[in-house]
Amino acid sequence: MNTDVAPRLGWWQQTWRLAAAAAAGIPIWLSMGALLRAQAGETGSWFLIGDPLVALGCLTALVWRRRFPLAVALTVVIASTASALASGAAFLALISISTRRRPVESGVVGLAFVTASQFSGGLYPVQRTSDSWWLELAFPALIAGIAVAVGMAIGARRVEVRSLRDRAESAEREQSARAAQARALERNRIAREMHDVLAHRISLVAMQAGVLDHRGDLTAEENRVLVRGIADGSHQALEELRDVLGVLRADPGRPEPPQPSLDGIPDLVADARASGLDVTFTTTVAGVPSDVVGRTCYRIVQEGLTNAAKHAPGASVRIALEGTAGDTLNVGVHNSAATRATAQPPASGFGLLGLTERIDLAGGKLNHHRTPDNGYLLTAQLPWPHPTHEKRT
Repeated sequence: MNTDVAPRLGWWQQTWRLAAAAAAGIPIWLSMGALLRAQAGETGSWFLIGDPLVALGCLTALVWRRRFPLAVALTVVIASTASALASGAAFLALISISTRRRPVESGVVGLAFVTASQFSGGLYPVQRTSDSWWLELAFPALIAGIAVAVGMAIGARRVEVRSLRDRAESAEREQSARAAQARALERNRIAREMHDVLAHRISLVAMQAGVLDHRGDLTAEENRVLVRGIADGSHQALEELRDVLGVLRADPGRPEPPQPSLDGIPDLVADARASGLDVTFTTTVAGVPSDVVGRTCYRIVQEGLTNAAKHAPGASVRIALEGTAGDTLNVGVHNSAATRATAQPPASGFGLLGLTERIDLAGGKLNHHRTPDNGYLLTAQLPWPHPTHEKRT
């Protein structure tokens, strides 16, 4: 990853780096001044004025080293040969260009640093021995090599930190997406349970209230039966709502209340009949299906009765179950046309949608449509594998 871009520096980060570069050049500048005084008896005006000004210019140029890395680095390392105080600035420029981890750029700037250092003797006529040329070449090369190595290490660390940060942000985004998906699934589950548990009961109560409102020829006993049915249905709806809320608020270790099964369909039919629905129930089911199949079958019959009570008041409802283990469990709920007109109750639109999701999860098929007699037919086929096959799989 050689194209990484260094992040922008804050004022404090910029200040301490430049201060460290200036501090690194001070010992070299003082050593040069002491050497000049010892050999020539004076330091000269360039040492006192020109050298610090060049160093100040190099430090100022380093402010833009991340915006124009190659140009600033070349300018600083070449200009630093005229200033002993700018040695720290040159070292920082070499480190900075090397953090980009581009060997060509680092090589060009390093070569320029070593080459330019060979022409610095004209400014400070310090006496040198004849065999010190290799030292004058090796020392700048060593300094350049150290700077390049440090810069490469910093660049590698910077890329690693950025990679870890990107991974952490990606993991956080994925976790947020999973949490949002989990919340959506939980909302859908709660909505489905609320609909399955309460819609049927409230629909029966609404049907009884509608009969009580539109029938003026009922006897006192019939009125009492309907009122009692409304009261009982409302009480049962309240109890079922309390059960649902109890599940949502329960501790993880607390067991949930028992779920409906195929055995609960006769009681469901009995409640519908007691509420005034004309229901015929036939079954030829041989055996006991799994909990998932039995619960799904119960919800299908419940949804059929709920829709009949809401949309077809006074209609007759026929429920038929048939199936055996190793085959399929077939469910059919057919209601005739409505025999009286009533105000349509508000439709949630989630009943058949939630039922379709349940049947899909059970691996079955759902079909629903209007019939020629202006009634409605709801059918479903649920897989009912043989118990021995379930154990083997």
